[in-house]
Amino acid sequence: MAGRVEGKVVLLTGGAMGLGKASAKALLAEGARVIITDIDEAAGRATASELGCGFLPQDVTDWTRWQAIIAEVEQAHGRLDVLVNNAAITVFGSVMDISPEDFRRCYTVDVDSIFMGCKAAIPLMARHKEWDGGGGSIVNFSSAAGNKPSPDLAAYNSAKAAVAMLTKSIALWCAREQNGIRVNSVQPGTILTPNVESVIQGTPDPEATRAAFSVAQPIGRMGEVDDIAHLVVYLASDESRFATGAPFIVDGGLSIA
Repeated sequence: MAGRVEGKVVLLTGGAMGLGKASAKALLAEGARVIITDIDEAAGRATASELGCGFLPQDVTDWTRWQAIIAEVEQAHGRLDVLVNNAAITVFGSVMDISPEDFRRCYTVDVDSIFMGCKAAIPLMARHKEWDGGGGSIVNFSSAAGNKPSPDLAAYNSAKAAVAMLTKSIALWCAREQNGIRVNSVQPGTILTPNVESVIQGTPDPEATRAAFSVAQPIGRMGEVDDIAHLVVYLASDESRFATGAPFIVDGGLSIA
């Protein structure tokens, strides 16, 4: 099918590279009008130029900037159909190794930003229902790490688990309000993004690390960015109109191993 999200206005955070860039590319290919944001302004503008989409610089932990971003989207497009909360960081460390400051930083970027994004976007998205009976879709990036704990990911494991539950809470509120907005989370396994590649290359034996990352998934390989981008298109489209509050796990079987 072509044009699965034709004409939909999509705001996607962390769009400069990796899963954000791949998702933006897939959405554009299906007819969406995409605005990506990123804290790395140079990389964000380069990706926007490459893909042919809009770009707005954004620190997703800044509530004032969130409000300004939504206002800019409304002024430019008059509506917002889809919000993809993709921006996140990975903070390594066990409960004894990680500092309180780094623990809070992980939550601020990975959880607080999603709360702020949803809070800022919902009023504009809900107005869409009043106009044409639609509503919208919010896609929050969680992680398989929210299901599968690691002793050295105390902050990241718990933050990503929090995203899944926050998503359910917001989805239930939207359903109660009958505002037409669906809210779901995506939980990727290990995906071969530029960030993951840099982690692999930074180890003493990159090939051994690559093999270990691959066999961690029962399917026997790491995921590719398009494995997640295709899911984002589905959740952004009307094909998923009966799905809300759901964790969509795409992890090569990691969570069941």
